[in-house]
Amino acid sequence: MIQRRETIQVPVGNLVIGSGNPIRVQSMTTTDSQDFDATLKQILELQEADCELVRVTIPDEASAANIPGWVAAMDVPFVADIHFNHKMALAAIAHGAHKVRINPGNIGKEAKVREVLTAARDKGTAVRIGVNSGSLEKDLLDKHGWPSPAALVESALRHVAYARSVGVEKIVVSIKSTDVQSAVEANSLFAEQSDVPLHVGITEAGDREYGPVKSAAGIGALLLKGIGDTIRVSLTTIDPRVEIPVAYDILKATGVRVTSPEIIACPTCGRIEIDLEAIVAEVKRRLVRCTLPVKISVLGCAVNGPGEAREADIGVAGAKGEGLLFRKGKAVRKVKEADLVDALIEEIEALEKEREAEGQPSSPSEPQGVGH
Repeated sequence: MIQRRETIQVPVGNLVIGSGNPIRVQSMTTTDSQDFDATLKQILELQEADCELVRVTIPDEASAANIPGWVAAMDVPFVADIHFNHKMALAAIAHGAHKVRINPGNIGKEAKVREVLTAARDKGTAVRIGVNSGSLEKDLLDKHGWPSPAALVESALRHVAYARSVGVEKIVVSIKSTDVQSAVEANSLFAEQSDVPLHVGITEAGDREYGPVKSAAGIGALLLKGIGDTIRVSLTTIDPRVEIPVAYDILKATGVRVTSPEIIACPTCGRIEIDLEAIVAEVKRRLVRCTLPVKISVLGCAVNGPGEAREADIGVAGAKGEGLLFRKGKAVRKVKEADLVDALIEEIEALEKEREAEGQPSSPSEPQGVGH
């Protein structure tokens, strides 16, 4: 079982970020922030897609003026993304953003950073301190020679110490790099030296094909170490909703937060004697709205199928035109291939009712397999 890293707890709107709370999924809008309606539409679409925090870039006064209307219309925390202009951070705080994301390395002079931190402290606004390999401070680049993991961590620790000296405790840190190994090493080093929650992700991960793979490699490596309190999968796409299921799949694959069924299916090979691909696709389609944290095995041959099906909550091992159905490790009955999907769904529904009767949640909000 993965032991989650201990951190402070940071309230952000109606959520809390940090250990003891679910690892939250977030994304960012792609619309022109001056366009209130288009941005609100995307915020609500992300919310409907189970995005738990929504970040919006605030580059100008017109965008900042839209914040109260957005916040009033949404049910998840609003995060203002700020770069270069500290006045936009001040405006976002004044207009009610639940959290502001700043990169002290590009905000400017220390006095400007202090002004933002003081305003956040006085308003009770959470602050995400973002450190990025592409915008590291010059003195650290000179010292380390390149944006190395050590340099990134030194920058993050420096900014956390300064924020705390101003009296800001509601802090989340992100240390981002386009290089997976650097990102993993930097976040691991920071985790050893700080109790501040971490937002983890691989920045500029790529398009909808390669980006999920690269993100899974980096985010997954950190989650398996117990590191990470909120995540974003950063993809090159006009529709940020596509990031959300990838993020939840990474959480599920690492076992740190399971909010939907996990379908385990064997690879296709010459031993398979049922239409495994079609069966898996139909099971997946039928379970698209299911939130039961259950492992379902769909296996296609008699070599490893029975043994692996027994290891799942519900499983089927296929053979010629039929399958042996398993539930909690025990064989239940044989089912014709044409009836396999219906039989699996029936067993899943029965298990769901059973868990509800035992008082177990069928729609978990807490992380699974982390400190429990």
